[in-house]
Amino acid sequence: MTRHSSARPPILLVTAMLLYCVLAAGTEAYSDTSPMRQNFRQIEPNLFMWTDTCNVYVLRDGDAALLIDLGDGSVLDHLKEIGVSKVEWVLFTHHHREQCWGASRLGRLPLVGSPSIPVEAVAAPEAERALFEKPTSFRKMRPSLGDQYTVHGASYVRPPSMPIKIDRTFKTMDEFTWRGHEFICVDTRGNSPGSMTYLLRKKVAPASVPAGNGGSQKAGRDAGATRFLAFSGDVMCDGAKMHNWFDTEWDYGFAAGIYALHNSASLVERYNPSWLLPSHGKPISNPAGQLRDYMKKLRKLATLLVRGYEVTGMGGGTQDLASTPTVVPHLWQVTPHLYKLKGPEVWANFGILLADNGHALVVDAGCLSDAALDQTLTQMQERLGLKAIDAVIITHMHGDHIGQAPHLREKWGAKIWTLDTIAEKFEFPERFDYCAMIESYGPNLSSVKIDRTFHDGEKFAWEGYDLQIDWMPGQTEFGLCVQGMIDGKRIAFTGDNLFGNPNDEHVDGHEALCSRNSAILEEGYIYAAEYLTRLKPDIIVGGHSYVMDKPAGMIKRYREWAYKMRDAFRELSTFSDYRYMFDAYWVSAYPYRVTVERGKAAEFTLTVRNFNKKPQEFSVVIAAPGLSFTPTVIDGTVQPESRLKIPVQVQVAGDAPPTLSGVQIVSFDVTIDGQRCAGWFDMIVNAVQPK
Repeated sequence: MTRHSSARPPILLVTAMLLYCVLAAGTEAYSDTSPMRQNFRQIEPNLFMWTDTCNVYVLRDGDAALLIDLGDGSVLDHLKEIGVSKVEWVLFTHHHREQCWGASRLGRLPLVGSPSIPVEAVAAPEAERALFEKPTSFRKMRPSLGDQYTVHGASYVRPPSMPIKIDRTFKTMDEFTWRGHEFICVDTRGNSPGSMTYLLRKKVAPASVPAGNGGSQKAGRDAGATRFLAFSGDVMCDGAKMHNWFDTEWDYGFAAGIYALHNSASLVERYNPSWLLPSHGKPISNPAGQLRDYMKKLRKLATLLVRGYEVTGMGGGTQDLASTPTVVPHLWQVTPHLYKLKGPEVWANFGILLADNGHALVVDAGCLSDAALDQTLTQMQERLGLKAIDAVIITHMHGDHIGQAPHLREKWGAKIWTLDTIAEKFEFPERFDYCAMIESYGPNLSSVKIDRTFHDGEKFAWEGYDLQIDWMPGQTEFGLCVQGMIDGKRIAFTGDNLFGNPNDEHVDGHEALCSRNSAILEEGYIYAAEYLTRLKPDIIVGGHSYVMDKPAGMIKRYREWAYKMRDAFRELSTFSDYRYMFDAYWVSAYPYRVTVERGKAAEFTLTVRNFNKKPQEFSVVIAAPGLSFTPTVIDGTVQPESRLKIPVQVQVAGDAPPTLSGVQIVSFDVTIDGQRCAGWFDMIVNAVQPK
């Protein structure tokens, strides 16, 4: 059930009215048992916390204040309640939208409800200046593999919907003094690529500094001893938890973001702050112990995350220990009728089943040139009796597995086949915001038409072979397995779901785990491991030239790893179900990219997913400058373990500037069961002028 509102009052006002009940505000000492109300909480004398889209910390000095982050800006309307009549600085810890949702209220942009107190100056980390000031530079209608801050074309940054002018930036170890309050600016990247912790240095009387709390015993006896308050952004949440996973996922399964986050937590821990003041959740008193526990969890996560086989160095030597060379250079024989490519630094996606009558069936075609492919196939014609290529089956949605398939169709007459849930990712890649879509591999690859689709479990007969196409997620939700008996062996073509040397007991075989592949473990590696456990293949033919003979032991280790991986995420999640912190798509727009002409409307579908076994209350407020939506506000209930789809219309707003054009970032202010996740999800609208 949903309830929609198509009226379009000011977005921030709608957000405040819809999501919070603003009670009579006062101040109260911070307590873990304080009721959750939208009012100020006093942490220390002259230090307060206000919570909306994030925690906003207010450092008061007389009638002036310095804010750490801004949230939705509603704090500006209530500062007079604690005796503040002017805000001289806002210091942003990082660029994420929830930190700066109320940016339009800073007095330097068209206002959405004027605050009673203006903001004089804004500062942010130097490393993220462009994310604040040029946000649409990081959202593209056509992404590429080399775009900044992306995982193979899928962005891992969440810039604001509108530019925010920054007056001053800080580099690591810069010092900043405001009215005698001294800050150290510390680089604590990890949840964000340039996030910063502001350490407030507090001088205390000698007797009040215990040993180990920001100083040694000697320091505790010396006049002018120091303790620190750490305004830490999303380095860590209370309970040694992670704010979310997908913000820290900077690469394709190599853990760069985890390493950065661990090192940042370690640095903050060494300052031994008396308070860790995170952007989300409760302030943490004397957090050193939690930070150490957190680092242990991050180490465990990184150890499990990084691929379970050799990738570089000597990895090529264990790429395939099962096949034998043929009369065609770089073409190797797996069984009497099954071949694949292999060679120094050859990581091609190409398997070929050659029937006795010369007809061939190819599995995947990518990561090699058209010329190299033609050379191999021509030599197969001359030396192995190849006569025709009937079809090429694509195992999953990534562009490096289909790149040469159009060439096989045009020159060799092959049809292109895949699973029905994969086809659209090749035919209309711009509709999705996933990793390694075909359009990101170059200007000559926009889309590929699929000739035939299969449903999960569909069988087909080809030249005497009985084969089956099964849904097999793992590395990505959108994958398949081609399996059947070939030359007396149960062969499984598994794409990029696992690799490695099955004879090495230290190898569990898992490939990259990346949330932007749509890869929650229950619909990914756990499913794949259970599938292979049941299938019991004799030989696995993977992507990138891997062949794995007698894989039973590796499948067992692969299955054990998948469950350990889920446990590691569960230990770090602030949600009861880890998938809310892991999955980048539990709220999503389809299409992800929409073009709208001024004066006309376009449509998209908003999907909200419930992972829980009970109904889930939700609310979504859609926000974007210069655009209007019908509905703007959506609230309702998603039934247990299901998805709810809501149609939405978008058009250029009547009061938008006449020159409005190009990419506009649309953000979703989401609340589920009372927990606000503002700005976690977005879409792109390309506004164009009438033709």
